[in-house]
Amino acid sequence: MTSTMPDAVPHPLVVRTVPLDDLPRTSGDSADPADLLGLLPADAPLAWVRRGDGIVGWGEALRVDVAGRDRFADAERAWSELLAHAIVRDEVGLPGTGPVAFASFAFDEGSAAGGVLVVPRVVVGRRGARSWLTTIDTGATLRATPTLAELATPQPEPVSPGSVTYTDGAVRSEDWLSVVERGVEAIRAGEVDKVVLARDVYATTSEPLDVRWPLRRLAARYPSCWTFSVDGLIGATPELLVRSEKGLVTSRVLAGTIRRTGDDDADLARAATLAHSSKDLEEHEYAVSSVAEALAPFCTSTNVPDVPFVLHLPNVLHLASDVTGVLAANPSSLALAAALHPTAAVCGTPTTAAAQLINRIEGMERDRYAGPVGWLGADGDGEWGIALRSAHVDQQDPRRVRLFAGCGIVAASEPAAELAESEAKLVPMRDALGAD
Repeated sequence: MTSTMPDAVPHPLVVRTVPLDDLPRTSGDSADPADLLGLLPADAPLAWVRRGDGIVGWGEALRVDVAGRDRFADAERAWSELLAHAIVRDEVGLPGTGPVAFASFAFDEGSAAGGVLVVPRVVVGRRGARSWLTTIDTGATLRATPTLAELATPQPEPVSPGSVTYTDGAVRSEDWLSVVERGVEAIRAGEVDKVVLARDVYATTSEPLDVRWPLRRLAARYPSCWTFSVDGLIGATPELLVRSEKGLVTSRVLAGTIRRTGDDDADLARAATLAHSSKDLEEHEYAVSSVAEALAPFCTSTNVPDVPFVLHLPNVLHLASDVTGVLAANPSSLALAAALHPTAAVCGTPTTAAAQLINRIEGMERDRYAGPVGWLGADGDGEWGIALRSAHVDQQDPRRVRLFAGCGIVAASEPAAELAESEAKLVPMRDALGAD
């Protein structure tokens, strides 16, 4: 693990959260806490937003880079050590106030992508009618709180990345059919019950990508998803790995997908077909069971729905279940995310065998795709999604973007149908990169 630890900085973290309604504003202030994504600068924005609520951040007070099997535990240990030295004044007391870190982690423990935990210098949050401003600094004393307008200075509007060309990633689309075939063969041979196989596509834009461009478009078109941005990883995930808040835990599980047609009547018929599809129900059951089993040791009680509902998104329909529980002790949301990852929805069943099969046949490095992404607060509560419907912007070349999509494979899967499903799952990021 490499990190910037408290004893490596001259002073501890100094954190202050104030309600924005109490801050002075002038008629010339353009900063609006009701538009969280609109506050972000182009340089390394941090975001976790759904239906206009959530938190955004910018600047970097501290950063912790981790790697390997213990990446989650190392990140949590570093966060705890930072908090032990922090001076905190939180005048709001809501989830997402006080010290906050944004983070994302690699799917595989052997990945060079590892994980990163970023503590921003400025955080703006919104929850219903309430909004707040958090400043995080390294200093000996609390300073006067600046206004939002001083911290969120007017930024140039993001411009279109121009024309976009797409090329195959690690595995050509026609060759990916064979990857799926090998997955089905392994299932029928009894090696696994289910495996999730993914593919990547490279986008090249004619102009450097300002990530605020796709973030705003994703949030507008997929408001029921969690729009995120952490260290070059951007997306809008429909899948909540875990939310921990005041002793309650929630996980939204998605597995089983069908592409939408754009015709309302036809899509209603497709939703009914999906809800009764034995292949998709089997895939969904594996995913729900893996989450319920992983949460059980942490909870005094859990609620697992008997029947999934159909989640309607602009591009696809998903079978979805919300698993909830009451926590027995006080594990952090990051510890819960570590226990849940990887779920059957992004890996397979049994987990270890599915992960080994993925490494053997998938043919690509997932990096932080399908890994946990989200935020962590000082009390351990937080929200973590699975980095799906996502892309990674090349830090060295902002014209190069890597898109990802994956599909759950069971014995009844057909390679051509799975390729079509993966194309449907690439639509959100393709559209987000496109011009108006």
